[in-house]
Amino acid sequence: MKEIELSKNLFVVKASVVNFPSDAIVNAANKTLLGGGGVDGAIHQAAGPKLLEACKKLHGCETGQAKITYSFDLATCKYIIHTVGPVFKLSQSPKKELQACYKNSLDLAMKYKCRSVAFSGISTGVYGYPIDQAASVASEVVKQWLEKHNFAIKVIFCCYRDSEYKAYTKLI
Repeated sequence: MKEIELSKNLFVVKASVVNFPSDAIVNAANKTLLGGGGVDGAIHQAAGPKLLEACKKLHGCETGQAKITYSFDLATCKYIIHTVGPVFKLSQSPKKELQACYKNSLDLAMKYKCRSVAFSGISTGVYGYPIDQAASVASEVVKQWLEKHNFAIKVIFCCYRDSEYKAYTKLI
């Protein structure tokens, strides 16, 4: 698995976030945090039933916000950060909400002293955010966050689909 460096401490890789080795992975969750389709369902399945129980105690999550749990049966990471991205066609301000997803996820990773965090594509599946726009927003926010914070962390965009990988590698 080849990592391509977008900038200092920021990488893109063609891989599934579900099994990516890092301190934390970021789940593109729905507002209930109780699992769903796509990467959310895959993460819940891999982490096992204890993840569902932990998520029930979080009482959901609003768009743009992020919450954290342990990874339970998912052995490749310690934490799962759950963030709810905007539904592109229904949101009044999808860019602002997507920016908040990345910022709030990174803030949690720093709070929990994670040295690496792997992001899945937030809102780029059934939520319909155009992948080229989403990649640009994600890259911009993460770069700004890394410049602003004096915290050593490796950020990886895990691109499961070829279209995601192409969109991120075009940013180099």
